[in-house]
Amino acid sequence: MSSSLRLAKISPQNVDAACHLRVHPDQERFVDPVVTSLAEAYAYGEVAWPRVICDGEQLVGFVMAGFDPTHEVEPYRSYLWRLNIAADRQRQGYGSFAVAAVCAEARRRGQSRLWVSWQPGVRGPEPFYTRLGFRRTGEVVDGEIVAKREL
Repeated sequence: MSSSLRLAKISPQNVDAACHLRVHPDQERFVDPVVTSLAEAYAYGEVAWPRVICDGEQLVGFVMAGFDPTHEVEPYRSYLWRLNIAADRQRQGYGSFAVAAVCAEARRRGQSRLWVSWQPGVRGPEPFYTRLGFRRTGEVVDGEIVAKREL
């Protein structure tokens, strides 16, 4: 992993590349494409926090969090909404970097937990998230396992 790793806001210069980012075909059933995330970000306004993951000038992934500190349902106050790493850039630390950056942003916003959910299944994201400290809550919402990480 490069020392030039950073998150960047979605801009006219990177939106097309972000929309063309593709995860591994085995993962497509577990994560919506970036174009769907950007539509949701537009619809949810200030709650959504979409970012591209860049290694130098190369876009390697996309991450989106949601921050709504006054939401009546705690998991919606601070959550990892979407994570897409390009198929040819996986297993190189980019996903871990992105999750750490979202955790830092959540702490900066005064949050003490970060929530995530995933669809269960073979080759799903559960091992990745549990390695990063997320623990199942026992809840399942819309068929997705809910987990949280203390910050």
